[in-house]
Amino acid sequence: MLVRFNKPFGVLSQFTDKGTQDSPRATLSDFGLPPRVYAAGRLDRDSEGLLLLTDDGREQARIAHPKFKAPKTYLVQVEGTPSPDAIAALRKGVTLKDGPTRPAKARMVTEPPWLWPRTPPIRVRKSVPDTWLELTITEGRNRQVRRMTAHVGHPTLRLIRWSIGDWSLAGLDPGQWREA
Repeated sequence: MLVRFNKPFGVLSQFTDKGTQDSPRATLSDFGLPPRVYAAGRLDRDSEGLLLLTDDGREQARIAHPKFKAPKTYLVQVEGTPSPDAIAALRKGVTLKDGPTRPAKARMVTEPPWLWPRTPPIRVRKSVPDTWLELTITEGRNRQVRRMTAHVGHPTLRLIRWSIGDWSLAGLDPGQWREA
């Protein structure tokens, strides 16, 4: 079984929270997902969008393991307006503290018409514009997209994973899931 889930902002990509009892955080167990499925990969608590879950260990490895290079496409709202040189740097690959990234597909896009409001909303500075990027990577280092956009001078304000390989968020509102 393979499940597509639209993970809302603030939800952990796991079924239990080993945090403090005083302030429990939302987890996958809050969404009525089928039993015995596990996340194939991860999506940070402060990121939104597509999370694939499966009950098949081989399929989980095929989706999540970097050696299979499944492309992951993100819609990224960044601070400022990236220059052509900043976009070119993302396309070439940037060197982060843990080494160079693979080249990415990167382009500026308009805000998606299907976009849902985020709770809480992003911080907005009246004197600094924001821009949407579509970024496709084939690796999945910890907080990689955020670190890449920061490296080129444009911190990420909002991050939504749209697709992994052939699977996408199409037709899923935040918190909804469907068998793929």
